[in-house]
Amino acid sequence: MDKIRVGVIGIGQRGICHVIASLCPREDAIITYVCDLYEDRARWGVHETEFYAGNTPKWTLNYREVIESPEVDVVIVASSWDNHIPAAVYAMECGKPVGIEAGGAYSVDDCWKLVNTYEKTGIHCMMLENCCYDRRELMVMQMVRDGLFGKIVHCEGGYQHDLRDEITEGEERRHYRLRNYQNRNCDTYPTHAIGPLAKTMNINRGNRMIKLSSMASGAWGLNEYAKNHDNIPAELQTYRFCQGDIVRTNILCAHGETISLILDTSLPHYYSRNYTIRGTKGYMEESRQVLYYDDMKPDEDGKRRARPYWEFYEEFDHPIWKYFQENGVKGGHGGIDWLIFDAFFTALHDNEVPPIDTYDTAAWMAITPLSEISIANGSMPVDFPDFTRGMWTHRADKNTGFYSLDR
Repeated sequence: MDKIRVGVIGIGQRGICHVIASLCPREDAIITYVCDLYEDRARWGVHETEFYAGNTPKWTLNYREVIESPEVDVVIVASSWDNHIPAAVYAMECGKPVGIEAGGAYSVDDCWKLVNTYEKTGIHCMMLENCCYDRRELMVMQMVRDGLFGKIVHCEGGYQHDLRDEITEGEERRHYRLRNYQNRNCDTYPTHAIGPLAKTMNINRGNRMIKLSSMASGAWGLNEYAKNHDNIPAELQTYRFCQGDIVRTNILCAHGETISLILDTSLPHYYSRNYTIRGTKGYMEESRQVLYYDDMKPDEDGKRRARPYWEFYEEFDHPIWKYFQENGVKGGHGGIDWLIFDAFFTALHDNEVPPIDTYDTAAWMAITPLSEISIANGSMPVDFPDFTRGMWTHRADKNTGFYSLDR
């Protein structure tokens, strides 16, 4: 098998993880170029590639050099959020497939740039949304498609992750979340939630999101955190952050289903994606860690009770995870980083539409600027663009391979 030559843009927290755990171990890929705005990080990418893969990639501070290089076939974008779409669009224009890290867009126009560039070039941009391949989400998606939950009525998801240290230490860590929280008020990170939910609800393939409304709380969490930690810049104790501590977004779908998303990263909280599926015959709730459906086997006393969701793996585990466990789980985030990259590279080798295509990527990223518009206008509902231009009703252009997330 010929190795795909990969250029990695962004060697920060996520980029270096991909270099070490998702790319260097692959037999079908070789990192030939790395890039970051900071020279030490770029050189770090070179060092780690040498250590884990045995080859020495080129490095640069200019992402366009990576994309333009004749030694790069495919581009991975793991840089700051504001660079995701510009880099992706340029890669597509240069005829190179691109995988981008999770995160929201800065404008709806930018999302249209992704779609327009794909339709002009035929080159897809796949969001590397690893949560789509989480074992729990895949099992529940399969159960939904097997009809065990009946008609899906409502779904919930979110990103509840205490990131107060990462945000307030943004200057020291050279991390982009701080400047976003200082200047924006929106759901900056919706894709961990909407990705699995959109696939489960057949968004862009028989269904679509048509309207959105968002509301944000005040911003006090980061000030309180700064007051109680001496290593945080003193000015953040009283800084008036734009980003609300809690952002709640409600979405209406074409057939009447609703989706509720939450962003919660600047208050104390255990990690949760708040994953919830509600149907006419069953439900799954992450908050209670339970699953129930009407036709499940009753207990010894003849009653049906909600049970821990992991008890259903033996019967309903998705084929992807059955295969993964049989052959050895590997990679970051419990294996889901490896699976998303395997899905990406498998689509490239098979010349398939990626399981998360450009229309999906654009729709998921659009939640961020749409929520920003809604919040700025008193939580007024805003129309959700149809990035498929009407094709959502009958789309046949979808991934059919082993890693498919489509019905």
